[in-house]
This record gives sequence, C-alpha cells and structure tokens, in this order.
Amino acid sequence: MLNYDHVIKAVRLLCDPPGMGISPRRITVSTAGVVPRIDDLGKEPVRPELAISLSATTNNLRDWLMPLNKRWPLEELLAACRRYPLRPRERVTFEYVMLDGVNDGDEDAQRLPRLLRSIKAKVNLIPHNPAPELPFRSSSQARLLRFQERLRSHSIPVFIRQPRGQDIDAACGQLAARTSVSSQPSANDHKELTAGRVVGYLCDD
Repeated sequence: MLNYDHVIKAVRLLCDPPGMGISPRRITVSTAGVVPRIDDLGKEPVRPELAISLSATTNNLRDWLMPLNKRWPLEELLAACRRYPLRPRERVTFEYVMLDGVNDGDEDAQRLPRLLRSIKAKVNLIPHNPAPELPFRSSSQARLLRFQERLRSHSIPVFIRQPRGQDIDAACGQLAARTSVSSQPSANDHKELTAGRVVGYLCDD
C-alpha cells in the first residue's frame, strides 16, 4: 500500500456502479504492514477487506523476512488491525508463508493465537513456492497440518492455500525472485537465522 492513492482509486472504480459494480466485500487489499495506510483504508467510504502478509510471530524473525517490520513492528501492525472497522461476518485475513524450520514450529503455532487475540481473524497457511535463488523450503504437509490443527484448537479459522503455477516457476514470489537475486538471503544467512543470529531481507510491499 505504498502506492495508496492508486490502490484506492482502483478500488473505487471497481466498486462504482457505473464501473464494474463489484461489492467491496469481494475485494481484498493485502499489505505487509504499512500502518498509516491501513488506518486510511479503514476510513474510506468504500472499504475493501484487509489482508496482512504476516509470516512471522516475532519481530526479530519478521525484521529479517520483511524489513518493513523495522518501521512498523508487530505491535503497531496488530494494533492497526484491531482498529480496522469490520462489517458483520468479516475478518482480517493473515497470510502466513510456511518456511521449513524457520517459522513453522510449535512455538510459532503457540505464539500466533496470542498475537491475534481480540482480532476477528482468519489465517491462510501458504506453502512456500521454491526458487533456486532462495535458501527456503516449504514446510512438509505434515507440519502444515500440525500447524493448522494447533491454530484451530484456539478456534481460529485456518485454511491451507493450494499453490498454483509452480510447474512453470510462475507461482507467487517466483517471478519476483528472478529479478532480485542480489538482494535475497544466502544459504549462509539462513544458517545464521536458524542459529539465532538475525540479519535481514525479503520485502513485500
């Protein structure tokens, strides 16, 4: 949402009856966490649904995966989600990319419900789409299901997204990875992260 003016203009055109006439409930705006723009979006007369690219349950890990977190850490981001006005039966969607051995442990599954407390939330667990330039692997199906069940035990609606386009390296994130190899983490950085030494990379907005 760093290009907020263009985003909201597109939303208005899509929802305008002389335009596409789409219900705002059928439009979702996703952000890595640009907190001021989340607040602005909540004040719009034509208000789409909100999705947050989360992918971590601690600031240290999220700083590394998504450097935007250094500007608006989890506490500020989740406070903005609590402020966001929701219609009946509406929830904030939290997108969580599952990275093997990075953010898919039992500790993460325990922390996430605490982070989402008092937020009407649903969670999409997204298998990581592999790219040769990146050191990450997707969590196994068993770990995905274990994570899902732990969240469901806290009465959080959780869905496992089915990846599309992997067979031609055109799934979410794979095309972008090819154009930004120099800014991506190395295998050595991944080892440092899992050893507890946090560095920093991977952007969203």
